[in-house]
Amino acid sequence: MKFWQKIFIYSILLFLVIFNLGACFLIEHTHNLSLKREIDRGLNEHSRIYTAMNFNIKIIGNYHKKSFDSDREIIKTYLENFKSNDMYLEVLDEKNNIIFSNLDFKILEEREELKKAVVDKRRYIIREVGNKTFLFITNLLDVDGEYLKFSCIKDITYIYQDRKEQYNFFIKLCIIVSIILAIGMYILSKYITNPINKLINTTKIISNGNYSERVEIESKDEIGILAENFNQMTLSIEEKINELEKKTEEKQRFIDNLTHELKTPLTSIIGYADFLRSTAYNEETFFQGLNYIFKEGKRLEKLSWKMMDLILLKKENFKMKNESIKDILAEIKETLKPKLQNKNIDLIISDKKDYEILVERDLIKNLITNFIDNAMKASKEGSNIYLNVYKNDELKTVLELRDEGIGIAEKDLPKVFEAFYMVDKSRTRANNGAGLGLAICAEIAKIHEAKLEIESEINKGTSIKIIFN
Repeated sequence: MKFWQKIFIYSILLFLVIFNLGACFLIEHTHNLSLKREIDRGLNEHSRIYTAMNFNIKIIGNYHKKSFDSDREIIKTYLENFKSNDMYLEVLDEKNNIIFSNLDFKILEEREELKKAVVDKRRYIIREVGNKTFLFITNLLDVDGEYLKFSCIKDITYIYQDRKEQYNFFIKLCIIVSIILAIGMYILSKYITNPINKLINTTKIISNGNYSERVEIESKDEIGILAENFNQMTLSIEEKINELEKKTEEKQRFIDNLTHELKTPLTSIIGYADFLRSTAYNEETFFQGLNYIFKEGKRLEKLSWKMMDLILLKKENFKMKNESIKDILAEIKETLKPKLQNKNIDLIISDKKDYEILVERDLIKNLITNFIDNAMKASKEGSNIYLNVYKNDELKTVLELRDEGIGIAEKDLPKVFEAFYMVDKSRTRANNGAGLGLAICAEIAKIHEAKLEIESEINKGTSIKIIFN
């Protein structure tokens, strides 16, 4: 069953239950009030007639006794003068013989109220006679020691007729209101569930792979909030999928590049080994071939160590300590002194202030050394490399390295930290590199929760910032 159908059916059912119960309660309450009012009126009239009749019996009996044969004649004469359209009177003796009665109908059932009649207490009962309803009020009348049964019978048919007419009117009203409500609830339920249908249609589109689809619902109710959260969820899924696709592409590129990097030296090694195996011994040729095999073997060894570094960086947990950045830079400069002198490059370190940073000493040295090594490869002889440490506007420690080298094209900047990516393949191969150095730097920075920023301009140099939190 659809949601709009549930709203429609449950609303109609709830309305019918509440409306019917309310109407029945109201009708019955009104009926009971009218009935009570008629009973009270009947009791009052019975009391008035009873008192008046009792008084007349005494007066007439004392002063006009000669005019009547007995008290029964007095009662009969008095009651014959009583006129009422909806009230009947009846007087019976102890054996239920009629002394007076103006009833124009017969009562077939046994009359319980006559058996239980007493002098000081009036009893009443509601009885249906034919197609009418009557109120019977009875008590005993003491006439010179004889107890007569005096009854007032009041026609209260109209009260029950009113109730019947009210129920008939209510049934008609209920049918009309239910039809109007059904039409209104159908339209309203469709309107309320329309945003849900939009949401369902959008989920179908997204399930088919179109993750850019969004729900266009502008309402401020719970459905609007649901739609907004759904859109946020879809955006997160889209971002995650794009991220996964990007990582998949990076892994595929990594595998392709790794295969290529392994293929080149292996081809050289196999080629020279096969050449030496099938060629007559010549000392110079053999020495040259073995030299090529050795160089390519060392290149494979270096590549395997770089790969191992990348794997270990992602798996190991490193212990961090507060270290003096000034001491670390001094150690690195001393280590690189032969290389710097060989290329006649001056490494200038700004040592105005010393800062302590939370690092793993060997890793951070590896990171800075890699950056300096790359700067040396990109720089000409006689140029300078600058290292500067300072606090930025956010009071974060920044280590900035700047060279005067050949620079990097703007299109290549976003990719320089990817594994096996080489801006200048010929220069990288000449330096026996495989494009893993900066990828290792990126992993080390991630371990230290540091941010890397790179700026570069062709033939003017490159600036790399390591921003520590």
